Amino acid sequence: MRLLLYTGKGGVGKTTTAAATAVCAARRGLRTLVASTDAAHSLGDVLAIRLGAEPQQVEDRLHAVEIDARAEVERHWGRIRDYLVAVLRYQGIEDMVAEELALLPGAEEITTLLGAEGWLRSGDYDLVVLDCAPTGATLRMVTLPDVAHGALRILLRVQGALAAVVTPAARALVPVPLPDRHVFQDADRLLYRRLRRLRRRLLDPSTSVRLVVTPERMVIDEARRTWTDLSLFELPCDAVVMNRLLPEAAVSEAFFADWGRLQDERLREVAALFAPLPVLPAPLQDDEVIGLERLAAHGEQLFAEHDPAAVLSPPSQAVFERDDDGYALCLPLPGADPALLDVAKVDDELLVRAGPLRRSLRLPRRIAPLDLAAARLDGDQLRVRFARGAD
Repeated sequence: MRLLLYTGKGGVGKTTTAAATAVCAARRGLRTLVASTDAAHSLGDVLAIRLGAEPQQVEDRLHAVEIDARAEVERHWGRIRDYLVAVLRYQGIEDMVAEELALLPGAEEITTLLGAEGWLRSGDYDLVVLDCAPTGATLRMVTLPDVAHGALRILLRVQGALAAVVTPAARALVPVPLPDRHVFQDADRLLYRRLRRLRRRLLDPSTSVRLVVTPERMVIDEARRTWTDLSLFELPCDAVVMNRLLPEAAVSEAFFADWGRLQDERLREVAALFAPLPVLPAPLQDDEVIGLERLAAHGEQLFAEHDPAAVLSPPSQAVFERDDDGYALCLPLPGADPALLDVAKVDDELLVRAGPLRRSLRLPRRIAPLDLAAARLDGDQLRVRFARGAD
């Protein structure tokens, strides 16, 4: 079972690329589901069919769905949200505002991923392709399971301690709303089962992110930053799709000669910036890529030399190593800016901040008692050393 996410700057062709990948994989024999997580759904438009919030068959071995984030929130978050709304109402917040505030930041993105993970776990599909929202929303979606896991854990500890000391008879005398056992049961399932399972899924070698770019400076720069941010959370990218390239017949014309030269420069630049990831060129089509046949043709052009569902580049993950002076952590951070890096050790966790994002890594028991001795960026690797008695 394979999970494949497509992301990139808005307007670069993520939906078309995801749909073409899914159609190509299905026609090559894989049971495939393509799902849109973008609130501005256009997957149905690309497939030229009307989609709903449940997977529906498009053709043999191919299903599609436009995920309803609100419905997923209700399914996974319902009673927890209702309890938080009650607490906010007690504080005097209006109902409509309370309902919006009751969701932890990113709850819609998390529950969208939970839906996709559930379809994978069902065993009905060999491949799930996610057409994700633009990069900012995608980063929230794939990094928030860590954040939400910690926030929910703190919330449950506080409320659980309070609820444990208040007897049912005394609940009527306590003005603050207290959660009942159903709230704790739902939170327990969300925290200790679904979120943990989702984190394992995202870090699994069978999960990959593919970045979609066009030959434009702003698009390439944003994709490069996205690769750094994904690497911080060990979410592997396995390819870059270079979309909307002028075909050879066009660049041979005098009118497009300068455009063709710029395009070649950007192709070489992307190959160098994202090495060792393969770059898959996708030609600009002579008309909109809409409908199954045009998507199939586009997919065959894109994956002429590749299996669309294969892991096209091996994942790079954090590795702990033993050296003469102690231990070292090597964390791949391609394109990271040393000026924006911050590393600290708190108890048995290592906190790594790269720009606006921060990740907490639980240290192995053998390393946790050691001190943080040094941290430096060595090429595309963050190398953190631990030693006993370091200053």
